Amino acid sequence: MTRKTARQTDNVSPSSPPLSPETILERLSQEGVKFLRLQFCDILGTVKNIEVAQSQFQKALRGEVMFDGSAVEGFTRIEESDMLLHPDLSTFLVFPQFSSLEGERGKVARLICDVYLPDGTPFEGDPRRVLRRQIERAESMGFTMHCGPEPEFFLFERGEGGEGTTRTNDHAGYFDLAPIDRGERIRREITNKLVEMGFEIEGAHHEVAPGQHEIDFGYAPALQTADAISTFKFVVKRVALEYGLLASFLPKPVAGVNGSGMHCHLSLFRDGKNAFDDPTGEYGLSSVAMQFVAGLLEHAPGMVAVTNPLVNSYKRLIPGYEAPVNVAWSTSNRSALIRIPAKRGNSTRAEFRMPDPSCNPYLALALILAAGLDGIQEKLEPPPAIQRNIFKMTVREKRHHKIRELPGNLSEAVDALERDEIMVAALGGHLQDHYNAAKRQEWAEYSATVHAWELERYLDLI
Repeated sequence: MTRKTARQTDNVSPSSPPLSPETILERLSQEGVKFLRLQFCDILGTVKNIEVAQSQFQKALRGEVMFDGSAVEGFTRIEESDMLLHPDLSTFLVFPQFSSLEGERGKVARLICDVYLPDGTPFEGDPRRVLRRQIERAESMGFTMHCGPEPEFFLFERGEGGEGTTRTNDHAGYFDLAPIDRGERIRREITNKLVEMGFEIEGAHHEVAPGQHEIDFGYAPALQTADAISTFKFVVKRVALEYGLLASFLPKPVAGVNGSGMHCHLSLFRDGKNAFDDPTGEYGLSSVAMQFVAGLLEHAPGMVAVTNPLVNSYKRLIPGYEAPVNVAWSTSNRSALIRIPAKRGNSTRAEFRMPDPSCNPYLALALILAAGLDGIQEKLEPPPAIQRNIFKMTVREKRHHKIRELPGNLSEAVDALERDEIMVAALGGHLQDHYNAAKRQEWAEYSATVHAWELERYLDLI
C-alpha cells in the first residue's frame, strides 16, 4: 500500500440497524434460504460457524443454539464446555451464490454471534466481546472510533492435486492493467459479491508484488469494520477457489518482494464530528488526535503480537519493503509507523501502517482503540513528526530522534505484550493467557523445525 492517493472518507458508513427476529424470518422465507450460519471466531481469528436448517431458525434467533467451547482455540476447559451463540441481528445477510451447485442446494444466510455462558453472561474470552469493551470505554469518554482498512492478499496457482503453491498467476506491478494484470477479472468478481452483500467498495487494484492485490471498503465504526474484515476474507478465498486459485492473507508468502499489510485509517468522532480535526492546531490536528497518535506509538511494541500475530509477520516487518519497523509518525512519508494523510475536515485521520491481514480483527482493533484512548486519558504527547525517510537514517540519527524499533520476531513481541499493562488489561486475563500460550507454542514449534534455508546454507559446508 504505497504511493496512494488520499482516501475519501467524508461519508462515514453508519452502523446497520438491528432487524427484528420477525423481519429476519420473513426475509429468510422470501429469499428461499435453506441454511443459516451462526458465525463466531476463536482467539486466533479463525472464523467458526454452526449451520442450522430451517426447522431451527427460530431457536437460533432466540440465542438458544449451544456449542462445545472446549473444542475452540482458547475458549474454555472441557469441564466448562457449554456455550451459547447470541446472534447480532444487525449482521444478517444472505450470501450470494458462489457456484451453480450452491444454487441447487438453496441459499445460505449468516448472522455473526456473540458468545455467552449458559447463565446468560457474556464470555470474557470472546474476541468480539473484547472489542465491545473498548467501544463502551470510548463511548463513556464521548468517542466513537471509525476505521477504514486496506487489506492486501496474494492470488496463487494451485498444483495438480489442488494443493497451494506460491506461483503467482501474473507478473504485474502497482496499478497495472490487463493483460499484464491477470487478476482484474477475479477482483471484479470479488467486488460484485461484496456489493451484493452490502459492502461499500471504494477501490480495487493490483499491488506492488506479482500476484498481489488490494480491495478497499468503506469507513465504518470499529465493530462493523471487524465484522467486515472477517467476511471480506471469506469472500476473497471463496471466489478464488471458484477460479481454481488460492487466495492467501499470509503477510510474507514470497521472499524478495513486498509483503501484505492491512493499513488501518483511524479517527474518533464526537457528537457527529471528527474529533481529530482542528484547523487551528499543528498540522490541522486537534489535541485529541495528537494524544491518540501518542498512545499508538507508546503501545505499538506491546500490541504488535496481536496486530502482527504470526512467525511469518516479522518477515514482512523488515527494512527495504515499505513495511514500517520504526516507531515514529509523519505527515509526509510512508516509512513511519503512522502517517497523517493530507485531507482534513471529516476526513482527518491517522493511517496506522503496522497491522497485517492475518490478525484477529476484533483483537487488533480492540488494542488499537485501547492504546489511543490511553494516550487521551494520560494526555500523552507524541515526539516531533519525522518528515525524512527513516529507512535511510543511520542508527545514530534514529537514536537522536528517539526512534525505537518494533520487536524483531514473535517471541520478542509476546514478551513486549506481557510487559504492557494497558494491552494486557484490554485483552483481559482469560484471553491474554490463552493467546500468549498459543503464540509461545507456535514460536517453539518454529524454532525446533529445521528449515530448507538451513540445509541449503550449511549441509555441504559444515
